[in-house]
Amino acid sequence: MDLLRRFALVGLIATAVDVIALLVLREQIGLPIWIADSLAVALATAVSWVLHGLVSFPDDPARRWYNRPAQYVRASAVSLLADVFVLSLLYELLHPEWWGALLVIKLPALVVAFVLRLVMYREAMFVTVRQDQQVPNPRLAATGQVRLSVIVPAYGEADRIADSVQRIRSALSSIQSDGGLQIVVVDDGSSDATAAEAERAGADLVLKQEVNAGKGSAVRAGMLAATGRVVAFTDADLSYAPEQLLLLLDGVEQGWDVVVGSRQHVETQTVVRAGRIREVGGRIINVLTGLVLLGRYRDTQCGLKAMRADVGRLIFSHAKIDGFAFDVEVFALVERYRLTLHEVPVEVQNSERSTVNVARDAFRLIRDLFRIRRWGRLGQYEVDPAEFPQAGSQA
Repeated sequence: MDLLRRFALVGLIATAVDVIALLVLREQIGLPIWIADSLAVALATAVSWVLHGLVSFPDDPARRWYNRPAQYVRASAVSLLADVFVLSLLYELLHPEWWGALLVIKLPALVVAFVLRLVMYREAMFVTVRQDQQVPNPRLAATGQVRLSVIVPAYGEADRIADSVQRIRSALSSIQSDGGLQIVVVDDGSSDATAAEAERAGADLVLKQEVNAGKGSAVRAGMLAATGRVVAFTDADLSYAPEQLLLLLDGVEQGWDVVVGSRQHVETQTVVRAGRIREVGGRIINVLTGLVLLGRYRDTQCGLKAMRADVGRLIFSHAKIDGFAFDVEVFALVERYRLTLHEVPVEVQNSERSTVNVARDAFRLIRDLFRIRRWGRLGQYEVDPAEFPQAGSQA
Protein backbone atom coordinates (compact mmCIF):
# COMPACT_ATOMS: atom_id res chain seq x y z
CA MET A 1 0.00 0.00 0.00
CA ASP A 2 1.55 3.36 -1.01
CA LEU A 3 1.85 6.25 1.41
CA LEU A 4 -1.17 8.19 0.12
CA ARG A 5 -3.49 5.22 0.67
CA ARG A 6 -2.09 4.69 4.16
CA PHE A 7 -2.72 8.31 5.03
CA ALA A 8 -6.27 8.04 3.69
CA LEU A 9 -6.80 4.88 5.75
CA VAL A 10 -5.58 6.61 8.90
CA GLY A 11 -7.96 9.51 8.18
CA LEU A 12 -10.89 7.13 7.80
CA ILE A 13 -10.04 5.34 11.03
CA ALA A 14 -9.74 8.61 12.95
CA THR A 15 -13.06 9.84 11.52
CA ALA A 16 -14.75 6.57 12.49
CA VAL A 17 -13.38 6.91 16.04
CA ASP A 18 -14.69 10.49 16.20
CA VAL A 19 -18.19 9.56 15.01
CA ILE A 20 -18.54 6.41 17.09
CA ALA A 21 -17.29 8.13 20.24
CA LEU A 22 -19.72 11.00 19.65
CA LEU A 23 -22.67 8.63 19.32
CA VAL A 24 -21.74 6.71 22.44
CA LEU A 25 -21.05 9.77 24.57
CA ARG A 26 -24.17 11.65 23.43
CA GLU A 27 -26.75 8.98 22.68
CA GLN A 28 -25.76 6.33 25.25
CA ILE A 29 -24.21 8.27 28.11
CA GLY A 30 -26.16 11.49 27.57
CA LEU A 31 -23.37 14.05 27.85
CA PRO A 32 -24.08 17.57 26.57
CA ILE A 33 -23.33 17.84 22.87
CA TRP A 34 -20.32 20.15 23.23
CA ILE A 35 -18.68 17.93 25.85
CA ALA A 36 -19.41 14.75 23.88
CA ASP A 37 -18.01 16.23 20.67
CA SER A 38 -14.93 17.67 22.42
CA LEU A 39 -14.03 14.30 23.91
CA ALA A 40 -14.73 12.48 20.63
CA VAL A 41 -12.53 14.83 18.58
CA ALA A 42 -9.75 14.69 21.19
CA LEU A 43 -9.80 10.89 21.11
CA ALA A 44 -9.75 10.84 17.30
CA THR A 45 -6.84 13.29 17.28
CA ALA A 46 -4.82 11.07 19.61
CA VAL A 47 -5.53 8.03 17.44
CA SER A 48 -4.55 9.97 14.33
CA TRP A 49 -1.24 11.07 15.88
CA VAL A 50 -0.28 7.53 16.85
CA LEU A 51 -1.29 5.93 13.56
CA HIS A 52 0.30 8.63 11.41
CA GLY A 53 3.51 8.27 13.36
CA LEU A 54 3.55 4.55 12.67
CA VAL A 55 3.15 4.95 8.89
CA SER A 56 5.27 8.07 8.39
CA PHE A 57 8.84 8.39 7.23
CA PRO A 58 10.23 11.20 9.38
CA ASP A 59 12.78 12.36 6.80
CA ASP A 60 10.13 13.04 4.18
CA PRO A 61 9.63 16.84 4.03
CA ALA A 62 5.85 16.54 3.91
CA ARG A 63 5.82 14.96 7.37
CA ARG A 64 8.50 16.79 9.30
CA TRP A 65 5.88 18.45 11.48
CA TYR A 66 5.29 15.06 13.15
CA ASN A 67 8.54 15.70 14.97
CA ARG A 68 7.05 18.94 16.31
CA PRO A 69 4.12 18.04 18.58
CA ALA A 70 3.43 21.69 19.46
CA GLN A 71 2.46 22.47 15.86
CA TYR A 72 0.25 19.39 15.67
CA VAL A 73 -1.44 20.22 18.97
CA ARG A 74 -2.03 23.83 17.89
CA ALA A 75 -3.69 22.78 14.64
CA SER A 76 -5.69 20.08 16.40
CA ALA A 77 -6.93 22.50 19.07
CA VAL A 78 -8.15 25.02 16.48
CA SER A 79 -9.89 22.33 14.43
CA LEU A 80 -11.45 20.87 17.62
CA LEU A 81 -12.90 24.25 18.58
CA ALA A 82 -14.25 24.72 15.05
CA ASP A 83 -15.77 21.23 14.99
CA VAL A 84 -17.46 21.73 18.38
CA PHE A 85 -18.72 25.21 17.45
CA VAL A 86 -20.25 24.11 14.13
CA LEU A 87 -21.83 20.96 15.55
CA SER A 88 -23.18 22.73 18.65
CA LEU A 89 -24.66 25.52 16.54
CA LEU A 90 -26.38 23.12 14.16
CA TYR A 91 -27.57 21.02 17.10
CA GLU A 92 -29.23 24.03 18.74
CA LEU A 93 -30.80 25.14 15.46
CA LEU A 94 -32.07 21.76 14.24
CA HIS A 95 -32.56 19.72 17.44
CA PRO A 96 -31.92 16.27 15.90
CA GLU A 97 -33.97 13.60 17.65
CA TRP A 98 -32.22 10.45 16.46
CA TRP A 99 -28.66 9.33 15.85
CA GLY A 100 -28.90 9.44 12.04
CA ALA A 101 -29.77 13.15 12.09
CA LEU A 102 -26.86 13.73 14.47
CA LEU A 103 -24.50 12.15 11.93
CA VAL A 104 -25.88 14.42 9.20
CA ILE A 105 -25.12 17.61 11.11
CA LYS A 106 -21.74 16.23 12.17
CA LEU A 107 -20.63 16.15 8.51
CA PRO A 108 -20.28 19.97 8.08
CA ALA A 109 -18.30 20.10 11.33
CA LEU A 110 -15.93 17.43 10.01
CA VAL A 111 -15.45 19.34 6.74
CA VAL A 112 -14.69 22.66 8.45
CA ALA A 113 -12.23 20.98 10.84
CA PHE A 114 -10.52 19.16 7.96
CA VAL A 115 -10.02 22.35 5.95
CA LEU A 116 -8.58 24.18 8.97
CA ARG A 117 -6.18 21.33 9.74
CA LEU A 118 -5.08 21.20 6.11
CA VAL A 119 -4.33 24.94 6.02
CA MET A 120 -2.49 24.92 9.35
CA TYR A 121 -0.49 21.78 8.55
CA ARG A 122 0.55 23.34 5.26
CA GLU A 123 1.70 26.47 7.07
CA ALA A 124 3.59 24.35 9.61
CA MET A 125 5.32 22.43 6.82
CA PHE A 126 6.27 25.70 5.10
CA VAL A 127 7.84 27.01 8.31
CA THR A 128 9.73 23.76 8.86
CA VAL A 129 11.08 23.62 5.31
CA ARG A 130 12.18 27.24 5.42
CA GLN A 131 13.91 26.68 8.75
CA ASP A 132 15.82 23.80 7.17
CA GLN A 133 16.88 25.99 4.26
CA GLN A 134 17.58 29.40 5.71
CA VAL A 135 20.97 28.84 7.40
CA PRO A 136 24.11 27.72 5.53
CA ASN A 137 25.06 24.16 6.39
CA PRO A 138 28.73 23.58 7.32
CA ARG A 139 30.04 20.71 5.21
CA LEU A 140 33.36 19.34 4.10
CA ALA A 141 34.53 21.07 0.93
CA ALA A 142 33.27 19.45 -2.26
CA THR A 143 35.86 17.82 -4.48
CA GLY A 144 36.53 18.74 -8.09
CA GLN A 145 39.24 19.56 -10.61
CA VAL A 146 38.30 23.23 -11.02
CA ARG A 147 36.62 25.86 -8.91
CA LEU A 148 33.53 26.39 -11.09
CA SER A 149 31.79 24.57 -13.92
CA VAL A 150 29.17 26.42 -15.95
CA ILE A 151 26.68 24.29 -17.89
CA VAL A 152 25.01 25.88 -20.92
CA PRO A 153 22.13 23.86 -22.43
CA ALA A 154 21.66 24.80 -26.07
CA TYR A 155 19.24 23.95 -28.86
CA GLY A 156 19.53 25.52 -32.31
CA GLU A 157 22.01 28.11 -31.07
CA ALA A 158 24.68 27.90 -33.81
CA ASP A 159 24.43 31.62 -34.52
CA ARG A 160 25.14 32.79 -30.96
CA ILE A 161 26.63 29.98 -28.86
CA ALA A 162 30.19 31.02 -29.73
CA ASP A 163 29.55 34.55 -28.50
CA SER A 164 27.93 33.18 -25.33
CA VAL A 165 30.93 30.96 -24.57
CA GLN A 166 33.33 33.85 -25.09
CA ARG A 167 31.27 36.20 -22.91
CA ILE A 168 31.17 33.66 -20.09
CA ARG A 169 34.93 33.13 -20.37
CA SER A 170 35.57 36.87 -20.26
CA ALA A 171 33.15 37.59 -17.40
CA LEU A 172 34.64 34.82 -15.26
CA SER A 173 38.30 35.40 -16.10
CA SER A 174 39.07 35.97 -12.42
CA ILE A 175 37.81 32.45 -11.67
CA GLN A 176 39.85 31.04 -14.55
CA SER A 177 43.01 32.37 -12.90
CA ASP A 178 41.93 31.58 -9.33
CA GLY A 179 40.88 27.96 -9.08
CA GLY A 180 39.92 27.23 -12.65
CA LEU A 181 36.83 27.47 -14.85
CA GLN A 182 35.10 24.83 -16.98
CA ILE A 183 32.47 25.71 -19.58
CA VAL A 184 30.25 22.79 -20.56
CA VAL A 185 27.92 23.17 -23.52
CA VAL A 186 25.23 20.53 -23.99
CA ASP A 187 23.74 20.45 -27.49
CA ASP A 188 20.24 19.09 -27.00
CA GLY A 189 19.87 17.38 -30.38
CA SER A 190 20.23 20.47 -32.56
CA SER A 191 20.05 20.02 -36.35
CA ASP A 192 22.46 22.93 -36.90
CA ALA A 193 26.14 23.42 -36.02
CA THR A 194 25.61 24.34 -32.35
CA ALA A 195 28.09 21.75 -31.06
CA ALA A 196 30.75 22.63 -33.66
CA GLU A 197 30.43 26.36 -32.93
CA ALA A 198 30.74 25.73 -29.18
CA GLU A 199 33.94 23.73 -29.76
CA ARG A 200 35.31 26.44 -32.05
CA ALA A 201 34.65 29.06 -29.37
CA GLY A 202 36.72 27.12 -26.86
CA ALA A 203 34.15 25.41 -24.65
CA ASP A 204 36.03 23.00 -22.36
CA LEU A 205 33.52 20.20 -22.86
CA VAL A 206 30.83 19.82 -25.51
CA LEU A 207 28.22 17.10 -25.14
CA LYS A 208 25.85 16.31 -28.00
CA GLN A 209 22.58 14.52 -27.38
CA GLU A 210 21.28 12.52 -30.31
CA VAL A 211 17.70 13.75 -29.95
CA ASN A 212 16.04 16.87 -28.60
CA ALA A 213 15.11 15.50 -25.17
CA GLY A 214 14.49 18.79 -23.38
CA LYS A 215 16.27 21.38 -21.24
CA GLY A 216 16.08 19.22 -18.13
CA SER A 217 17.82 16.36 -19.91
CA ALA A 218 20.55 18.66 -21.21
CA VAL A 219 21.22 20.27 -17.84
CA ARG A 220 21.29 16.85 -16.15
CA ALA A 221 23.84 15.54 -18.64
CA GLY A 222 26.04 18.58 -18.12
CA MET A 223 25.79 18.57 -14.33
CA LEU A 224 26.78 14.90 -14.13
CA ALA A 225 29.72 15.40 -16.50
CA ALA A 226 31.08 18.60 -14.92
CA THR A 227 34.26 18.50 -12.85
CA GLY A 228 33.94 21.73 -10.86
CA ARG A 229 33.69 21.97 -7.09
CA VAL A 230 30.75 24.29 -7.70
CA VAL A 231 28.44 23.67 -10.65
CA ALA A 232 26.09 26.23 -12.18
CA PHE A 233 23.87 26.49 -15.21
CA THR A 234 22.62 29.41 -17.25
CA ASP A 235 20.71 29.90 -20.48
CA ALA A 236 22.46 30.02 -23.86
CA ASP A 237 20.94 33.40 -24.69
CA LEU A 238 22.61 34.86 -21.59
CA SER A 239 19.44 36.60 -20.46
CA TYR A 240 21.32 36.77 -17.17
CA ALA A 241 24.66 38.49 -17.64
CA PRO A 242 27.35 35.89 -16.85
CA GLU A 243 28.97 38.20 -14.27
CA GLN A 244 26.04 37.28 -12.02
CA LEU A 245 27.44 33.77 -11.69
CA LEU A 246 30.04 35.28 -9.35
CA LEU A 247 27.28 36.10 -6.84
CA LEU A 248 25.98 32.53 -6.95
CA LEU A 249 29.49 31.10 -6.65
CA ASP A 250 30.13 33.28 -3.61
CA GLY A 251 26.92 32.07 -1.98
CA VAL A 252 27.80 28.41 -2.46
CA GLU A 253 31.34 28.97 -1.20
CA GLN A 254 29.89 30.66 1.90
CA GLY A 255 28.12 27.43 2.79
CA TRP A 256 24.79 27.30 0.98
CA ASP A 257 24.05 23.97 -0.72
CA VAL A 258 22.07 25.63 -3.51
CA VAL A 259 21.86 29.27 -4.63
CA VAL A 260 19.20 30.30 -7.13
CA GLY A 261 18.40 33.49 -8.97
CA SER A 262 14.95 34.97 -8.53
CA ARG A 263 13.27 37.31 -10.99
CA GLN A 264 10.69 38.16 -8.31
CA HIS A 265 13.24 39.22 -5.71
CA VAL A 266 12.66 42.78 -4.50
CA GLU A 267 16.13 43.78 -5.72
CA THR A 268 15.84 42.20 -9.18
CA GLN A 269 16.19 44.50 -12.18
CA THR A 270 14.46 43.71 -15.47
CA VAL A 271 16.24 45.45 -18.33
CA VAL A 272 14.04 43.97 -21.07
CA ARG A 273 10.69 42.53 -20.04
CA ALA A 274 9.33 39.24 -21.32
CA GLY A 275 6.16 39.18 -23.38
CA ARG A 276 2.93 39.63 -21.43
CA ILE A 277 1.79 36.07 -22.08
CA ARG A 278 5.12 34.66 -20.84
CA GLU A 279 5.00 36.83 -17.71
CA VAL A 280 1.46 35.77 -16.83
CA GLY A 281 2.29 32.15 -17.63
CA GLY A 282 5.33 32.29 -15.35
CA ARG A 283 3.27 33.61 -12.46
CA ILE A 284 0.64 30.92 -12.95
CA ILE A 285 3.36 28.29 -12.97
CA ASN A 286 4.73 29.61 -9.67
CA VAL A 287 1.24 29.25 -8.16
CA LEU A 288 0.85 25.72 -9.51
CA THR A 289 4.18 24.65 -8.05
CA GLY A 290 2.42 24.89 -4.68
CA LEU A 291 0.93 21.51 -5.59
CA VAL A 292 4.42 20.00 -5.37
CA LEU A 293 6.63 22.28 -3.29
CA LEU A 294 6.28 23.12 0.38
CA GLY A 295 8.34 26.32 0.42
CA ARG A 296 6.93 29.55 -1.00
CA TYR A 297 9.57 30.36 -3.58
CA ARG A 298 9.50 33.63 -5.47
CA ASP A 299 10.65 32.09 -8.73
CA THR A 300 11.28 28.43 -9.58
CA GLN A 301 11.91 28.91 -13.30
CA CYS A 302 14.82 31.36 -13.25
CA GLY A 303 17.54 29.97 -15.52
CA LEU A 304 20.40 30.84 -13.17
CA LYS A 305 21.23 28.31 -10.45
CA ALA A 306 24.37 27.01 -8.72
CA MET A 307 25.18 24.33 -6.17
CA ARG A 308 27.94 22.30 -4.61
CA ALA A 309 29.21 19.57 -6.92
CA ASP A 310 28.22 16.77 -4.54
CA VAL A 311 24.77 18.32 -4.14
CA GLY A 312 24.48 18.55 -7.92
CA ARG A 313 25.31 14.88 -8.28
CA LEU A 314 22.84 13.96 -5.55
CA ILE A 315 20.02 15.92 -7.16
CA PHE A 316 20.62 15.18 -10.82
CA SER A 317 21.42 11.50 -10.40
CA HIS A 318 17.86 11.11 -9.08
CA ALA A 319 16.07 13.74 -11.17
CA LYS A 320 13.80 12.34 -13.89
CA ILE A 321 12.16 15.29 -15.64
CA ASP A 322 13.52 16.13 -19.09
CA GLY A 323 11.41 19.21 -19.81
CA PHE A 324 11.05 22.67 -18.28
CA ALA A 325 9.56 21.32 -15.04
CA PHE A 326 13.03 20.04 -14.12
CA ASP A 327 13.53 23.32 -12.20
CA VAL A 328 10.57 22.46 -9.99
CA GLU A 329 11.97 18.97 -9.51
CA VAL A 330 15.26 20.49 -8.34
CA PHE A 331 13.41 22.48 -5.66
CA ALA A 332 11.40 19.40 -4.69
CA LEU A 333 14.58 17.37 -4.19
CA VAL A 334 16.22 20.21 -2.25
CA GLU A 335 13.26 20.00 0.14
CA ARG A 336 13.20 16.22 0.28
CA TYR A 337 16.93 15.94 0.97
CA ARG A 338 16.82 18.81 3.50
CA LEU A 339 19.40 20.92 1.70
CA THR A 340 19.91 24.62 2.29
CA LEU A 341 18.81 27.09 -0.37
CA HIS A 342 19.35 30.82 -0.84
CA GLU A 343 17.56 33.11 -3.31
CA VAL A 344 19.41 36.08 -4.80
CA PRO A 345 18.30 38.96 -7.04
CA VAL A 346 19.20 38.92 -10.71
CA GLU A 347 19.33 41.36 -13.59
CA VAL A 348 17.43 39.91 -16.52
CA GLN A 349 17.33 40.97 -20.15
CA ASN A 350 14.76 38.74 -21.81
CA SER A 351 15.59 37.57 -25.31
CA GLU A 352 13.17 38.24 -28.14
CA ARG A 353 13.92 34.72 -29.40
CA SER A 354 12.82 31.81 -27.26
CA THR A 355 12.42 28.06 -27.60
CA VAL A 356 9.45 28.20 -25.23
CA ASN A 357 5.99 27.50 -26.64
CA VAL A 358 3.75 28.83 -23.88
CA ALA A 359 0.68 26.65 -24.56
CA ARG A 360 2.58 23.43 -25.30
CA ASP A 361 5.16 23.77 -22.55
CA ALA A 362 2.62 24.89 -19.94
CA PHE A 363 0.64 21.69 -20.53
CA ARG A 364 3.76 19.55 -20.25
CA LEU A 365 4.89 21.37 -17.13
CA ILE A 366 1.56 20.83 -15.37
CA ARG A 367 1.68 17.16 -16.34
CA ASP A 368 5.19 16.88 -14.96
CA LEU A 369 4.20 18.58 -11.69
CA PHE A 370 1.79 15.74 -11.01
CA ARG A 371 4.46 13.21 -12.03
CA ILE A 372 6.90 14.70 -9.51
CA ARG A 373 4.29 14.49 -6.79
CA ARG A 374 3.40 10.89 -7.68
CA TRP A 375 7.03 9.77 -7.83
CA GLY A 376 7.61 11.30 -4.41
CA ARG A 377 4.68 9.40 -2.94
CA LEU A 378 5.90 6.17 -4.49
CA GLY A 379 9.37 6.58 -2.98
CA GLN A 380 11.19 6.93 -6.30
CA TYR A 381 13.34 9.76 -4.96
CA GLU A 382 14.57 7.89 -1.91
CA VAL A 383 18.36 7.75 -1.57
CA ASP A 384 21.01 5.93 0.42
CA PRO A 385 22.19 8.17 3.32
CA ALA A 386 25.75 7.58 2.13
CA GLU A 387 24.96 9.74 -0.92
CA PHE A 388 24.41 12.88 1.13
CA PRO A 389 27.16 15.52 1.34
CA GLN A 390 29.27 15.04 4.45
CA ALA A 391 28.81 17.39 7.38
CA GLY A 392 31.83 19.27 8.63
CA SER A 393 33.65 22.56 8.26
CA GLN A 394 34.59 24.05 4.92
CA ALA A 395 38.22 23.47 4.04
